[in-house]
Amino acid sequence: MKFRPLLAGAGLVALLGLAACGGGPGSSAGESAPNVARDQGSGGSRTSASAMPKERAEAEEQKSDSEKDTTTAQISTFALDVDTASYGYARRTLQEGRWPSPGEIRPEEWVNAFRQDYPQPSGDGFSVQVDGAKLPDRDEAVLRVGLQTRASEAAERRPANLTFVVDTSGSMADDGRLDLVKSGLRTLLDQLAPGDQVSIVSFSDEARVLASMTPLTARSELNAAVEQLGIGGGTDLEAGVVAGYQEAAGAFRPAATNRVILLSDGLANQGSTEWQGILNRVKEYAGKQVTLLTVGVGRDYGDELMEQLADNGDGMAVYVSSHEEATKAFTTHLTANIELRARDAKAQVVFNPAVVESYRLIGYDNRALTAEEFRDDSRDGGEIGPGHSVTALYSLKLKAGADGQLAQASVRWQDPDTRAASEESESLRSDELADSVWDDKTPVRLQVDVVVAAFAVYLRDREAYGMDLSALGEHAGRLASASEDPMVSELVTLINQAKSVA
Repeated sequence: MKFRPLLAGAGLVALLGLAACGGGPGSSAGESAPNVARDQGSGGSRTSASAMPKERAEAEEQKSDSEKDTTTAQISTFALDVDTASYGYARRTLQEGRWPSPGEIRPEEWVNAFRQDYPQPSGDGFSVQVDGAKLPDRDEAVLRVGLQTRASEAAERRPANLTFVVDTSGSMADDGRLDLVKSGLRTLLDQLAPGDQVSIVSFSDEARVLASMTPLTARSELNAAVEQLGIGGGTDLEAGVVAGYQEAAGAFRPAATNRVILLSDGLANQGSTEWQGILNRVKEYAGKQVTLLTVGVGRDYGDELMEQLADNGDGMAVYVSSHEEATKAFTTHLTANIELRARDAKAQVVFNPAVVESYRLIGYDNRALTAEEFRDDSRDGGEIGPGHSVTALYSLKLKAGADGQLAQASVRWQDPDTRAASEESESLRSDELADSVWDDKTPVRLQVDVVVAAFAVYLRDREAYGMDLSALGEHAGRLASASEDPMVSELVTLINQAKSVA
């Protein structure tokens, strides 16, 4: 894969273009191989790049740093994704004084980790917001597509069957990983409703069912099962996943939400460690309406495997590194993701070639679809829960002096129960673009999204928007004051930590 060097004076769109690339200068396809590594002290071996699923490898090969010319590629289509694990793991890496691996940086997951202020729809579908801003003194712009589902109260949701599949292999002793998981499980059991049911499966060299599907009225039995979780052995991740899905399928309730939650560092070293075999099993059960959430832990973490498991399992990937984050994941993320608002959700943006010369989508590299697949309801999309926002950023080159409709953004999804398809759309005119992305009149959240995406791309490619880490830090500092958002303040700290290890 070839990468063009970014000149020191290059503008914002030059960076946004780099966001479509799959790695930094000097990277290779091998760096994008799954992190299926050996358990510490267990004697397993790391798999090679050949373990990458065929379609994943092909997608990596198809990535290009060239722009999409609207005369030949007027339409951009992709499956929605609400994963945030890439941000969580990179944050921990920086906090430990290490530079994140380029292959673990997925800019869309960074942006989607941050709070947005999109309006909620009145119904069970999506609201669509499209806005953007120009770059000063040039025919370039940033376009943002924001999608939002309606939040729900815990009392409104249907009962849930939750099967927790817990990694208890030797590596889970490091950094207190299993203690983190057990603490989160105890917290969650206190949050669930009486109509919910829970199974607990552990796995190391083999899988064991510690608690078959048990109603929450028997919390003491479930807490006792949590206490049985102990460390030892290798990591037969396939055995754990299969046992978890078998348990979930055997207790399937049509009127409930049926979900498997995998808690692991993702470092498989026994059983089938080839990606495709594990992913095929997950995808098969997802087709039977048993969905997956992956919760990643650990300093050494199989990021890409856990992300692909979530994608194939019609679910979401999150990462936690502290008790505070675990509590948030189990009390906020998990409870919000028990239920679904939309199945197979996809986005499509149609650009007006009379106004837009070219565009680039930032991230979503392994979620790309063809234009025809947008309305092909047999084609897999993303599963979205209540109260979720999804953001997509595009860089645009505008035709000098052109005016009129810039783009139309649409989202299509299926009802989780009936599979009936629905769509919502919104458009944006060129005269509705803010005059400058850094102007005080430009929405603060849009500016934050641009800085977050820029920082992610800089960590991956060492080049971003023509800005260095100092410039990114200055923008982040200003926005932290304007937004009064703790996550934006944390972003300032992370940028400073990156400067110290650059």
